[in-house]
Amino acid sequence: MNNSGRIVQNYKIVVSYDGTEYQGWQRQPDKKTIQGLLENALEKIVAGKIPVIGSGRTDAGVHAEGQVAHFKVNSRLENEEFLRAFNGILPNDIRIRSLKKTSSDFHARKSARSKIYRYRIFNSPDISPFILRYVLQWTSPLDAAKMKEAAKQFVREADFTPFSSNRLLYPIRCVTQSEIQKKGKEIIYTVEANGFLRYMVRSIVGTLIEVGRSKLDPGQIEDFFKLSKRSHLCPTAPAKGLTLIKVEY
Repeated sequence: MNNSGRIVQNYKIVVSYDGTEYQGWQRQPDKKTIQGLLENALEKIVAGKIPVIGSGRTDAGVHAEGQVAHFKVNSRLENEEFLRAFNGILPNDIRIRSLKKTSSDFHARKSARSKIYRYRIFNSPDISPFILRYVLQWTSPLDAAKMKEAAKQFVREADFTPFSSNRLLYPIRCVTQSEIQKKGKEIIYTVEANGFLRYMVRSIVGTLIEVGRSKLDPGQIEDFFKLSKRSHLCPTAPAKGLTLIKVEY
């Protein structure tokens, strides 16, 4: 309860956003971020500063179809009214897809079981301007078959330090899905894990691109895991092709 004796309700929201114009999820002083704009909108609705806790941080330029967050507040608004109020304040490149009351112990980050990310590579010199913000354009040919073979080798529970800029976090992650699909001119990478280190997905994608360029062999993936340290042979792919698709609970 709050000081007035009213029950404080926990809300779960699912958020989609085009991350192109934002400095990532986490609120930062004097920078435009997703969390910052959500908290600013919420403050206008409920006339109070309320933290909005996300399932995890997305980096500058990364997009989301299904980012999940929660916040606790007392409000008389019905869910649909609350949702309309949010989307009426937020810019058009951030949308609340759903808003509902949830249990008091639900935590967007701590309750998450896994996250699914997708990275899109458009492998052609000719690209539509309507997808340019959401894919990495790669103009020279990539061997999708080799990339597919290499992608399978990331399905494991292991120290993913070689594929991240991690310095402080416990580096063991369990990847349960890692696959490449070729759809027309697009090469699409999908990965699911119980958590991700900083730049982990983008570093995996950068490595897969090197395999597609025949600069690396799929068999070298195992060698990188044995290093237990960051390798300069595993470059970080640009943020623009990466989207957080879904958070599983």
